[in-house]
Amino acid sequence: MTYAVGMRLNRGLVFMSDTRTNAGVDNISTFKKMFNWTVEGERSITLLAAGNLATTQATVSLLEERTKAPEDRSPSILEAPTMFQVAQRIAETLKDVIEKHSRSGQEADSSFHATLILGGQIKGGPSRLFLIYPEGNFIEAGDDTPFFQIGETKYGRPILVRAYDAKMSFPETVKLLLVSFDSTIKANLSVGAPLDLLLYEEDSLTSGTRSRFEVDDGYFRTISEGWSDALKSALSKLPDYNVTPDSSD
Repeated sequence: MTYAVGMRLNRGLVFMSDTRTNAGVDNISTFKKMFNWTVEGERSITLLAAGNLATTQATVSLLEERTKAPEDRSPSILEAPTMFQVAQRIAETLKDVIEKHSRSGQEADSSFHATLILGGQIKGGPSRLFLIYPEGNFIEAGDDTPFFQIGETKYGRPILVRAYDAKMSFPETVKLLLVSFDSTIKANLSVGAPLDLLLYEEDSLTSGTRSRFEVDDGYFRTISEGWSDALKSALSKLPDYNVTPDSSD
């Protein structure tokens, strides 16, 4: 399983993803789930992936191959004139990969499903954020839906819904996301560090600022422990429930 988030802010875009793909008592695998293609000063495109590993790797490999040689750039995300058309091309690629796997005579095509978060900016337009479904369709983030989650979303979502603000700074947003990821990691063994982070400044048209939080990262541990202590403190300050004997007993 995976947990990944793409978020719109007034300042730009923020992406975070875990790297765990398999979990068990003695079997934990780590794979990158965040990918970026940048033409400095012209475009920056970031993709987060969740779902079947073979599907996501095949999709990313096809997109990567189409960016290398000019004769192989049809259709290339580095030549699409708008982020909407980038989303279309990635959605079509994902759908084609899933259909190819399902036609191979293996298990039901649902076994090969994957979901993607796409975000970025192309010169001449604003930054945009999309959620791409395995069926090949997609939706765009807006004021009512300013962030997307994929993978194991339920544990970290309440924190984002309560605390998100489009005016947040990058440092505040990183703190919020780490709390969301920490809550998910504690509740689900299939999500785990290292955590990859990318901060994209609006109109910078660069690859952005990247970081990785390892399991023993000092700041991540401080956030995790601080959030746990804060929850305990907040709970202790809430009024106690008045338990009275039931007269009917």
